[in-house]
This record gives sequence, C-alpha cells and structure tokens, in this order.
Amino acid sequence: MGKKQHVIFTFIGVLLLIMLLPISSSAEEAAKKASMHKERQTSIKLLDTTQNMKRFTYDSGYNFEYPDAVRGIYVTGNSAGGSRFETLLDLVEKTDLNAMVIDIKEDHGNLTFKPEEGSPYEDIAKNYISDPEKMMQVLEEKGIYPIARIVVFKDSVLAEKRPDLSFKQNGEVWVNNKGEAFVSPFQHEVWEYNVEIAKMAAEMGFQEIQFDYVRFPEGFERYDKELEYTLGDYENSELNNIKRRVEAVTDFVAYAREELEYYDVDVAVDIFGYAATIEETPGIGQNFSRISNNVDVISSMIYPSHWTSYFGIEKPDTEPYKLVTEYAKVENQVLGALDDPPVSRPWIQDFEAPWLYSGPTKQYGKAEVEAQIKALYENGINEFLLWNAGNVYTKNVDYKIGLDG
Repeated sequence: MGKKQHVIFTFIGVLLLIMLLPISSSAEEAAKKASMHKERQTSIKLLDTTQNMKRFTYDSGYNFEYPDAVRGIYVTGNSAGGSRFETLLDLVEKTDLNAMVIDIKEDHGNLTFKPEEGSPYEDIAKNYISDPEKMMQVLEEKGIYPIARIVVFKDSVLAEKRPDLSFKQNGEVWVNNKGEAFVSPFQHEVWEYNVEIAKMAAEMGFQEIQFDYVRFPEGFERYDKELEYTLGDYENSELNNIKRRVEAVTDFVAYAREELEYYDVDVAVDIFGYAATIEETPGIGQNFSRISNNVDVISSMIYPSHWTSYFGIEKPDTEPYKLVTEYAKVENQVLGALDDPPVSRPWIQDFEAPWLYSGPTKQYGKAEVEAQIKALYENGINEFLLWNAGNVYTKNVDYKIGLDG
C-alpha cells in the first residue's frame, strides 16, 4: 500500500471512529432509559396482568368541532347509558350548552363501560354505557363536544386490589371519613394505570380528557406521618413533604399530557378553587400555576358552597355572584402571569348544600346559576361547566346572560 493510500484509509478510519462515538453514546443512553422505563413499569401488575396490555381500541373517525366556547354539563355513566341521556341531550340541544363531561372512570374507580374482551380492566368495568360507539355517534350527530372524565387518585377499587399502591394504617387500607380510599400519587404504576384508561377514551373518540381528583386526600398534612406508604421515585428527594406532594402531582400531569400527545386530545385538570389563592396547598399537593403550565384546560371547582368565609364574604353560598367575581379576579391575575396559560373553564354550582344550614337551605335556581355565569363573563372567562351529581339541571337558564347585549 502506498503512502497516499495509507493516509486516505487512516483518515477514513478516524472519520468513522468519530462518527460512531456519538452513536454508541446515544445507544447506551437509550438502553439506559429503556431499562429504567422497564424497571418502573414492572409489568403493570395492577390487575394481575402482563406488561403488554391489550387496550380497547376503536378508530372513531368522528368529526367533532371545538365550540367557540365550551359550556357543558356533567353526566354520570348511569345517565349516559340510561333513559336520562335523552333528557340531557334535549337540554343541550335546546339551549346554548354544547358539551358533556361524561364519566369514563368514576369516583369509586370503576370503568363505566365494558372494554374489549381480554382487557386487564375487565374486572373493574361496569356496563353502564352498554354501547359506547352508539353514544359517540349520537354526540357527533348533535354537535355535542365530548369530554371524558377520569377520576385518578381517589380509587377505592384499586386500593383494595393493590394495598401496596395505597395508604395504610395498622396494616389496613386507610379510608377517609367518607369511607373513600386513595391511591398514592407517588407511585408511577398508578400514573400508567390511569393514563392507559385515558388512551382508551381517546380511541373511543373523546376530544378531551379531564382528570379529576389529581391530588392527595384532603387534610393529608395532618396525618401523613401516621400512615404507611412508599415514596417511590421521590424516596431520595431533598424536598420537604409538602413540596414532594406538589412535585408528584405536577409530574403526573406532565406525564399524562406527554403520553396523550399522540392522540391529539386536549388535557384538562379539575382543581380546588382555593388553590389559585395560595402558592401551593399544604396537604393535597396542588400548585395552581404549575398544573396550569401542563394542561390545555384548567377547571377550578368554584362552587360557592365549597368556600368558608373567603374574600370577605361571610356566607359564600348565599352570594354566588360576589364569590365568583372575587375568585375570577384572583385567577385572572395568576393565569395572566404565565407565558402560555391554559383555557379557564370553571365548574359552577347547580345544586343545594343543605349541610351548611341548620334551617332552610339556600336554593339554587335560575337566578343563582345565571349569577355565576354572569360573573365569569364580566371577568373575561367565557367557558364553564355545570355540576349536579344527580344530573338534574335548572330549567330556563340563559347560558349567555350578559353576552347578547
């Protein structure tokens, strides 16, 4: 071999070596990440299944349009799959409402429909919505925007099946004073479990996933040291307990949004209204600004009945207009400080709160519902959701009060 050829081959060899170095490094890094992910997944043993879960798949092909402003109602699985559904469809069609928030995973932790045979979620499924495909077709035909509600960390069903993912006291699953059990936001396995359900909802045709109970149990700061639970990936964190909880909740929301990006759905989170008035909640782990930075829609639950003496209002339940007005001012300020704020779509009250009264209960009718809507509109918040646990909504409400001139 001549000197010139030797130089050329030497040059090519060095060049190949340089090119291969970053590839090798990248491959090593990718392998490490894959290994870490595999360790975290540990086959999703939540319902005695294997890692390769078979999801309920449905290629909807639906054509839903995002409304100019979402004005929706809450719909349980029972209502969506029963005779009340026709009444609720009629309500939306004959008013300026245009959306439904439908339970897909409800407050106890059950699915409200039967997934595909062989799904690891079959054991937690109720057949409330017996024909999801037909339901989605009806919503499309009527131009009703579909939002899937998924209750995340309040989950008595999962806590019973997997106590190791919950909070325990004296070796038993801990329940609050309402008899409800929670699973731990510190557990990545719980994140995956709920996001897989969200993917099912997206594949069914829902245009938005709304996560509820994205938090620790209320008052958790008072008894967290009495409970038995593991910190998961947060075990070695140098943060204090309050900030650990905030970190776990925020990380879940970011994880869910990233996992759902492929499905081109909006991600929403329900959050306590008072979370907007403080930097971070001490017990439940909600930081309004940080959660808002990771969602497309933020839905504060601002029911007047759920506030104690606040904003200088002695009995907020009796003054819905004033309460919502004062709240809206605070929220606008908090969201206004963000570079890319989400859409604000608060939950408002269409129910009575007899537990607040020893005498006659303040009734919520047309005037009270409209007062909340008017207060939102006057403060530039044009979207809202109505909550009534029994899905019995006030008649003859003007849902555009103040917008029409």
